[in-house]
Amino acid sequence: MQAIFTFRFVSIKPVWLILVVFVALHNALFAADEFVAERQHLIKLIEKDVKATSAYLKKASLDPRVLDIMASVPRHEFVPPELKSYAYRNRPLPIGHGQTISQPYIVAIMTDLLAVTPASKVLEIGTGSGYQAAIMAELTSQVFTIEIIEPLGEQATERLKRLGYTNIQTKIDDGYYGWEKHAPFDAIIVTAAASHVPPPLIAQLKEGGRMIIPVGSQFLAQELLLVEKEEGDKITTRQILPVRFVPLTGKH
Repeated sequence: MQAIFTFRFVSIKPVWLILVVFVALHNALFAADEFVAERQHLIKLIEKDVKATSAYLKKASLDPRVLDIMASVPRHEFVPPELKSYAYRNRPLPIGHGQTISQPYIVAIMTDLLAVTPASKVLEIGTGSGYQAAIMAELTSQVFTIEIIEPLGEQATERLKRLGYTNIQTKIDDGYYGWEKHAPFDAIIVTAAASHVPPPLIAQLKEGGRMIIPVGSQFLAQELLLVEKEEGDKITTRQILPVRFVPLTGKH
């Protein structure tokens, strides 16, 4: 006996198709933006801290561009999976190998004090998880970042590529000596405490450029310094406020 199969095609009305697509898009957007409210709350905390420390910073508010970027970069992508629920608290978090991702308030003020433009070439010493590099990459066209701890450097490189940051170049090396190949730099940001301002970094800072760096020992006082290279290579420094960073390591 020959079996006869009858196929019945069911058409989906356009209105239902639109609804299905809308729900799918809504779910995708919700998943992507599940931390939006937490980021907005974080910005309010940063603004509050800036006002509280305005006497140190010599300003009562930060560049709106910096805050807008802090409100958009997904910090939860730069912390260990088990710490994602803490990503938008205004505090540093461990990222392994004895290192941390800096407190968002500190990231914000260090970024603001550099006063970069879209044309600035920026060098970062201490890639860590890559978060600070990502913030800088949203403000300017060229970011070069160095990490001395190989596993962290490799993870950060992969993470930054995955997140689409094509204007960041990474390197695993001793950041004390900078990256002479790409010097001079309009701005240099150091995310670990040095016992002194490294001479190679001063040499690689462009005239008119700025460097932000924590200086001090691991167990004693540390100060965040703003270093500026003026005309004729004259160097001026200004103490910003007391901070606490992991030490800058290397063979220097």
